[in-house]
Amino acid sequence: MNAVPSRRHFLLAASAAVAAAPRPKVAAVVTEYRRLSHADVIVGRILAGYYPNGVRQEPRTQIVSMYTDQLPADDMSRELAARHGFTIFPSVEEALTLGGARLAVDAVLLIGEHGHYPVNARGQKLYPRYELFERIVEVFRRSGRTAPVFCDKHLSYSWEKALRMYRWSRELGFPLMAGSSIPVTVRVPRLELPYGCRIEHAVAAGYGDFDAYGFHTLEALQSMIERRRGGETGVAAVEWLEGEAVWKWRDGPGRWSAPLLEAALAASPTVKPGAPEDNCREPVLFLVHHRDGLRTATYMLNGHHAGWVFAAKLAGESRPLATHFGPFRSGRHLPHFDGLVRCIEEFFVTRRPVYPVERTLLVSGVLDFLFESREQRHRIETPELTVRYRSPRRCWFQHA
Repeated sequence: MNAVPSRRHFLLAASAAVAAAPRPKVAAVVTEYRRLSHADVIVGRILAGYYPNGVRQEPRTQIVSMYTDQLPADDMSRELAARHGFTIFPSVEEALTLGGARLAVDAVLLIGEHGHYPVNARGQKLYPRYELFERIVEVFRRSGRTAPVFCDKHLSYSWEKALRMYRWSRELGFPLMAGSSIPVTVRVPRLELPYGCRIEHAVAAGYGDFDAYGFHTLEALQSMIERRRGGETGVAAVEWLEGEAVWKWRDGPGRWSAPLLEAALAASPTVKPGAPEDNCREPVLFLVHHRDGLRTATYMLNGHHAGWVFAAKLAGESRPLATHFGPFRSGRHLPHFDGLVRCIEEFFVTRRPVYPVERTLLVSGVLDFLFESREQRHRIETPELTVRYRSPRRCWFQHA
């Protein structure tokens, strides 16, 4: 008589089956591949392994092809292709079809960050994410089948283009995920707002370039406030303030933000002594009015701190909750990308986004309209940004 298999034997067999399963084949479409580019810190981890939560993770997917839009003098991709056995193709189409007629990969990694591209009059760098995404979609249409696509950071600098990318994914039915490494990195102190909480106000503070790092800051904020009661219902208006207008707003109609900014900066390991106005000569403030009445203030404080922090006042709580997204300095190289690559691979293996792409769609639109506000020098109403979604109840981010 055969013995009934034990639970331990079942789990061992299941683990062996997973380990024996072929790794999904990934085509990487990148703007450029040089040291410290996003291609380097993302693709490099998929090639060599990485450390989410400080634990070694062998790659669960395999890079089989690549397209590079630009080839800098210090390009790394050709040497890596020879070392790791993937092929660099001269077009997006060939990278996805492996030189054939139809889609021949299981997932597409789009990294449209870094490279020499123009900057428009508003200060937005015109990365060709939309144009590269369009070529990917053309292959899907011609092939009659699709694959999951991850788009690093913004969907596009343009709201219209970002919305078109999102709608293509819905039209053709392929899973789409996008975004930044900041929402999924370590939070110190560890903070996840209660699901369904009532948020009275929220503040974030960041630094750096207002386009590239402004996106990081806004998406970190959005990853926290999307857990509020009723979920996200969209944004009604945005406004860009800069210079002395920032402090006048903080000390006037925005007095509610002052204690939250203080609490957020108290969590920053890089904040300088003194008030923000003592150290930040060119402050910028992003004001966002959500359709459900929530107001948020995002301060960009170059010279006062170098990082990303968040604070919120919840209804019924006397003190704000605050955290710092980091740390970014450790014995390992840029460890915050370990969390992002973990999410990308989970997405490619399961074909299910770890968090909603609507988060990145909304933030892409908010940032575009903020740059319009900067150009027009007034508040911009945004009826277009009626983006509704709910955060997953269980939110993944690095804990170590």
